[in-house]
Amino acid sequence: MAAERTSAQCFAVGFSGGSGISYGLRLVEVLLAAGHEVHLTATTAARRVIVHEAGLAASVEQVDLVSLFPAPLRQHLRVHALDEVAAAPASGSARFAATIVVPCSMGTLARIAHGFSSNLVERAADVAIKEGRPLVVVPRETPLSVVHLENMLRLAKLGVIVLPAMPGFYHRPLAVADLVDFVVGKVLDRIGVDHDLVRRWQTPPSPPAPPTSPWDEGEGA
Repeated sequence: MAAERTSAQCFAVGFSGGSGISYGLRLVEVLLAAGHEVHLTATTAARRVIVHEAGLAASVEQVDLVSLFPAPLRQHLRVHALDEVAAAPASGSARFAATIVVPCSMGTLARIAHGFSSNLVERAADVAIKEGRPLVVVPRETPLSVVHLENMLRLAKLGVIVLPAMPGFYHRPLAVADLVDFVVGKVLDRIGVDHDLVRRWQTPPSPPAPPTSPWDEGEGA
């Protein structure tokens, strides 16, 4: 796990067409609220998911990624077009603390795994791999086929952090937002960003010892 960073950092975030856009939106919101700079790109399929899952009254072409976040947080948000090949995330010389693809569709995951960079989301991931920088992909699919598993294994062998959107329940979630925060918290842990989104697990206190009895020592036999 990367060490926790306290100073402002720059992160590249890509939304692809998998279900679970809430994870991506929440991650960007938390990073911006913490004072980090975010370079955001979304695939066309991701924009369709945003319209459907976020309940927007807009067409895919009308989706404004900037407007999805509170105005006070937009100062450090940079949104790039999908075909903007000159954008910073496409260059190995641009310094990013980490790149995150969330949600990551299985199509995008497959193309990243095989070095096929057809857009800025995939190119940013490819750059992270070749530069040896942290790359986190958050796939959201079930069940998983052998193809999916082999592609994830290929990425894991390259040092990519494969973090499926599998929320836990030991923190006793009360709402869907708690489940989203669980996964986002896992992402933040892996890219070294401190947070308090979820209550961390602590060793339960030992139960009190039962009262002793003379019969325990064999007395009175």
